[in-house]
Amino acid sequence: MSMTLLAVAIIALLVLRVPVAFALLGPCLTYVTLNGQSVGLSMREVTGAIDSFPLLAVPLFILVGVVANHAGIADRLFDFAQALIGRVKGSLGYVNIGVSLGFSWMSGSALADAAGLGKVEVPAMVRKGYPRRFAVGITAASSLIGPVMPPSIPAVVYASIAAVSTGALFAASVVPAFLLASGLALAVFLWARGRSDLRAEPFEWARLRAATLRVIAPLFAPVIILGGILGGFFTPTEAAAVGAAYVLALGFATGRVRPRDLGAILRDTAATTASITLILGASGLLAWILAREQVPGAVAEFMLGLTDNQVVFLLLVNVLLILLGAVLEGTSVLVITVPILLPIAVQFGVDPLHFGVLTIVNLMIGLLTPPIGAVLYVLSPVTKLPVHEVFRGTAPFLVPLVAVLLLITFVPSVVTFLPTVLGL
Repeated sequence: MSMTLLAVAIIALLVLRVPVAFALLGPCLTYVTLNGQSVGLSMREVTGAIDSFPLLAVPLFILVGVVANHAGIADRLFDFAQALIGRVKGSLGYVNIGVSLGFSWMSGSALADAAGLGKVEVPAMVRKGYPRRFAVGITAASSLIGPVMPPSIPAVVYASIAAVSTGALFAASVVPAFLLASGLALAVFLWARGRSDLRAEPFEWARLRAATLRVIAPLFAPVIILGGILGGFFTPTEAAAVGAAYVLALGFATGRVRPRDLGAILRDTAATTASITLILGASGLLAWILAREQVPGAVAEFMLGLTDNQVVFLLLVNVLLILLGAVLEGTSVLVITVPILLPIAVQFGVDPLHFGVLTIVNLMIGLLTPPIGAVLYVLSPVTKLPVHEVFRGTAPFLVPLVAVLLLITFVPSVVTFLPTVLGL
């Protein structure tokens, strides 16, 4: 009964649009008080949830993304991709995906990708004759590559909760991220092949040469970050610090970041970090309550009684996580569900790295799913389209995203291949 009341209270607060952290903290603190526990216990659980060395990488990776936005790196990637394949039919659709793929090596946030790149890509596509709904849809869908491709903030959070190697999880995420990009590219190809009205750019060597020179330095950022982690030179936290310093130095060198911009950069980084940290802390208290009430054991018993088939279990998890990702913030879903579902997954013989990538992809698809669908709400003011129109543009691209999700579900080696080869 107490768990039912707790769940109802949290859901009611979320429906009332109370921020996720406070929607979790309020009912959890009430539970703790009514059960005779001290506030000090609550504080210990909240601080314990965020007292993790791997989580130090989160603000640093956020800083990399914020500085990259301020430094105009997205603009440089867009110009390069457009100069390279501008004459291909539907080229700006491929450019959109390619820029998100390139930017994902520096930003682990779908919301940062959608907000930053949407301002550049959607107007450019509309000017070239692309339907606004298509432009918004491909921008929203391609933004999901960022949190899957390392460095990924959700991957850092999952690795901290599941006690797995962050570097190994980063390696496991690379192939699925490229598969997501390939699936979206196929969708663009099928859409564009019958369109004779799309305006293409003439190919110019001079333009490509100039764009290439401007993009070489920014592309060293992912080499430093991922090369350092996978090569064993840095821990993920150290790589994030080095990457942030490099991108910041690049911004100063190009003149796009000035000393007076540091205040805004640090404010944006601190605000995003504080939001994620508060959610992690609140979710940690909720996780303690769930453990106290033996909810993980009850769920495990239910799932094991429901099926003994690994694939059926993973399909049920897919449905559950997409639904949760549609109504809750991804970080809070990770903290709540991973301690419950991962032990069950291990009993079914699922590799923790496979389960981690599967969880992250599910939650990212949830970002495009109403009623919450955070990416939809970010792109709505950016593109001046109502949320329902943004979703209508995005809906066709859910097909390739779900197809890749199913491929990852049925073929675990897609995820585990690279970490095995690298010995991680």
